[in-house]
Amino acid sequence: MSTALTQAPATPQPGTDRRRWAVLAVVLFSAVLDLLDATITNVAAPTIATDLHGGDALVQWLGAGYALAMGVLLVVGGRLGDKFGRRRLFLTGLTGFTLASVACGLAAGPASVIGFRLLQGAFGALVIPQGFGILRAVFPPHEIGKAFGVFAPCLGLSAISGPVLAGVLIDAFGWRSMFLINIALGGLAIALAARLLPRDSGDRTVTVDAPGAGLLAATMLGLLYGLIDGSGHGWTPVPVLSLTAGALLFALFCLRQRSAADPLIEPSLLKNRGFTSGLILGLVFNAAVAGLLLVLSLFLQNGLHRTPTQTSLGLAPVAAGIILASIAGHRLMARLGRTLILIGLLLTLTGTLSLLVLVHATSPTAWMLVAPVFVTGLGLGSCFGTVYEVTLGDVGPKESGSASGSLSAVAQLANSLGAAGVTTVYFHTRGEATTAAVHSLAVVAVAILVCCALVRLLPRKARPRHH
Repeated sequence: MSTALTQAPATPQPGTDRRRWAVLAVVLFSAVLDLLDATITNVAAPTIATDLHGGDALVQWLGAGYALAMGVLLVVGGRLGDKFGRRRLFLTGLTGFTLASVACGLAAGPASVIGFRLLQGAFGALVIPQGFGILRAVFPPHEIGKAFGVFAPCLGLSAISGPVLAGVLIDAFGWRSMFLINIALGGLAIALAARLLPRDSGDRTVTVDAPGAGLLAATMLGLLYGLIDGSGHGWTPVPVLSLTAGALLFALFCLRQRSAADPLIEPSLLKNRGFTSGLILGLVFNAAVAGLLLVLSLFLQNGLHRTPTQTSLGLAPVAAGIILASIAGHRLMARLGRTLILIGLLLTLTGTLSLLVLVHATSPTAWMLVAPVFVTGLGLGSCFGTVYEVTLGDVGPKESGSASGSLSAVAQLANSLGAAGVTTVYFHTRGEATTAAVHSLAVVAVAILVCCALVRLLPRKARPRHH
C-alpha cells in the first residue's frame, strides 16, 4: 500500500531554509484541518442527527463514513501523487476537501450530509500522503527528522482544541458553522499551497491497483452497512446479506493481492508473523478506541445531558493524556519495545474498566470521569506510535513502504469499523443510556484484552530510527 509514509525520499530541491519551513507550515496546517474534521463529529453527531432527523444511523455514519473514505483512498493516495505529481494532487485534495466541507454545512438531509462526509474523507486522503512526500523532497536528510518531529505536538494540540472549538461553535452558531468555517481555513491553505509548494511533473509510468482499491471499498461498505442497518432496523436478511457480501469481497481482495502485478500490500508481508500480528492488533485496537471515544461523547450528551461544549471539555483529558504519554513513549520506545505497548494497553484497560464501574454503580458527574478518562488517554498515547514502530521491527527495507502504508490505512479503516461496531452495541441495547454505555464499555474492554494477548507475538523491539 502506498500512503504518506511510503514515499521514497527524493533529492531535496534548492531553496532557503525559510522557504522549506514555510512549506512545512502549509503541510502541517492542512494535516491539522484534516484532523479537526475527523474528530469534530464525535461531539457534533447527536446535534446533527437531531436537527436533520437522521436517528442513530446518522450518528454512526458521520464518523464511520469519513474514516472509510480516508482509509480506502490512503491505499492509493501516495501512488497517485507519484503518478500525477504531488503538488497537483495536494491542491486537488485540499480544494475538494474545502468544497465538501461547505457542502456538509449546507446539507439538507441525512443522505446528503453522509455523502459529503464521504467526499471529505476521500479528498483528505489525497492531501495527507502528498504532504509527507513533499516534505521528503524539500528537506535534506539531516533535517527531515526535525521537520517530522513538529507534527506530534501540533496534532496533539489539535486533538484537544478541535472538539472544543466544535463544541463552542455548535453552542454559539449551530452545527453548520463547524463545517462552514473551512471556507476561510481551507481557502487560506489553498492560497498558501499554490504559492509555496514546489512543482513536480510526476511519473505517468507508475501503476495504481484500482481494482484492488475498489474491492477494498466494497468490502468496507458491505460491512458498515450491515452493522449500521442491523442495529437500527433489526437483523433482517438485508444486513446479514450485506455482512456476508463484505466478507466474500474481502476474500476476493486477498486473492487479488496474490495475483496483482503491483499489489497494494506485498504478499510476503503476510508470512511475517510479527507484522501480521501487529496488523491485527492495530485493527482491533484502533476500532476499540474509535468506538470508545464516540460512546463517551454519546453518554456525556445523552446520559449526563451535557452541552456540546461541556462534552468536548469532558473529553479533553483523553487528548492531554495522549500528548504526555506520546512524549514519554518517544524516549522509552527503544528501551522497552513491545513491553511499552503492553503497559499502554493495561492503562487503557484500567481506564475503561474504571469508567464501566463508575457508570454502572453510580450516577457520575463529569468531574468523576476526569481521572479514568485521563488514564485512558495515557494508555492510548503509549500505544499509538509504538504499535506502528514495533510492528515494523522485523520488516525488511524493501517491504517497509508497503508495510507502512498498510498500517496507516488499516488504522483509518479500523476507525470506521469501530465507530460503527461499538455504537451498534450502544444503540441496540434496550434501556437507558447508562445501560448502553456499560455494555459498550464491556465490548471495548474485551477488545483490549484481545490486544494484550497479541503483544507477545510482536517483534521485541521497534525498528531503528534513521533521520
